[in-house]
Amino acid sequence: MSELFKSLAASASGMKAQSARLRHVSENISNADTPGYRRKLVSFAETVSGGRHTGQVTSGPVSLDQRELARVFDPSHPMADETGHYDGSNVDLVVEIADAREAQRSYEANLKMFDQARQMSSSLLDLLRR
Repeated sequence: MSELFKSLAASASGMKAQSARLRHVSENISNADTPGYRRKLVSFAETVSGGRHTGQVTSGPVSLDQRELARVFDPSHPMADETGHYDGSNVDLVVEIADAREAQRSYEANLKMFDQARQMSSSLLDLLRR
């Protein structure tokens, strides 16, 4: 029975981590046109308890993409320098949409695994009641 609870916990942690990833992807998409905005990256780490791997995952610290910012030419922009350029963002919408789709599919896979484990534990409890 404890293995079923471990799989529920692993699935729940995966869903939580992917929802954090999706939240940062949506922030990146919404700030794609913000001057000076750097893309946020989310890392994942396996949870260790008492020196043992739990099979759960957690989202690590958020880091900023250190790629160079795009130089945009617009002399009428208030942030433009004497050459008429300003720093844009380093968000690539195609990459962000692909990341969002990957996070969504991973979330759905974890949800399916969670539902299967829940159904198995429910069936097991029904058998034990008889």
